[in-house]
Amino acid sequence: MTILGYIDKNSIIHNLTGVTKLILLILCSFISMLTYDTRVLLLLLLLSIVAFRISKIKFKEISFIFYFILIFLLINNIAIFLFAPYQGSEIYGSQTVICNIIGPYSLTYEQLFYQFNITLKYFAVIPFALLFIVATHPSEFAASLNKIGINYKIAYAVAIALRYIPDIQKDYQEIAFAQQARGIDLSKNEKFIQRTKNKMAILTPLIFSSLERIEVISTAMELRAFGHNKKRTWYSARPFSKIDYICLTFMSIFFIVSLYITFANGSRFYNPF
Repeated sequence: MTILGYIDKNSIIHNLTGVTKLILLILCSFISMLTYDTRVLLLLLLLSIVAFRISKIKFKEISFIFYFILIFLLINNIAIFLFAPYQGSEIYGSQTVICNIIGPYSLTYEQLFYQFNITLKYFAVIPFALLFIVATHPSEFAASLNKIGINYKIAYAVAIALRYIPDIQKDYQEIAFAQQARGIDLSKNEKFIQRTKNKMAILTPLIFSSLERIEVISTAMELRAFGHNKKRTWYSARPFSKIDYICLTFMSIFFIVSLYITFANGSRFYNPF
C-alpha cells in the first residue's frame, strides 16, 4: 500500500499542468491563511470537495495520511482551548457561556465558533494539498518549480524526494515480510511493547538500503554531469491548455472576491454574535 505518492488517473485535475496546480494550491493556501470568514471558508471547502470528486481519487487511497492529519488537528484544537479558552470571546467581543468545565475553563459559543473556523481552514486546504501531491507527477512538479523561478537543482531534489517516498514504503514492506519469515511477529497477536521493538528491528536494514540507494543515485547524477549547466530542459514539462487558463482565471477571481468579503467590514473575522 502506497501511503502518499503519485496516483495516475485520467481526470481534469491530472490533465492540468504542474504550474497551474502549484499556483492553485498557493492561492487556496493564501485564502485559508488570511481569512477567518466562515462564508469564505465554507465556499473554499465546497470547492475542494468538488475538485476531489472530479479528480477520481478514491478516499481510501489517501485515507491514512488524512486521518494522520486529523489527529494533529485534534491535538491543535485541544491545545488552543487549554492555552486560550477565551480567545473567541476576545475576538467577537462577547461571552456566551454554555457550561463550566473545570476551574477557569468555561465552554463558550464564541470559542466554539472560533475553533470551528480554524478547523474549517484545515479542511478547506488539506484536500487541495493532498490532490497536488497525488495528482502531480514528481518530474512535472520539478519542472513547475523551475518554471516559476526556483533553481532546477532544488526542484530536482524535491522531485527525487517525492519519488523516494513510495520506494521507502516498498522497502519497508519487503523488510517486514523478510523479518516475519524469520519468525519475528509484527501482528497484533504480540504485545504492543514487544511489537514496537520488533518493528524497530526493521529500521536498521531500511536505513542501510536507503543510504545505498542515495549513493547509487548521486553517482549516476555525477556521471551525467548534473548541475554543470545553469539551465536545463524538462521532458515532463507541458504547455498551458485551455483548461489551465480557465482554472487560473476562476481561482484568481475567487481569490479577489474572497479578499473583498474578508476585509469588507474591516476585520478578517465574520461575527454572527
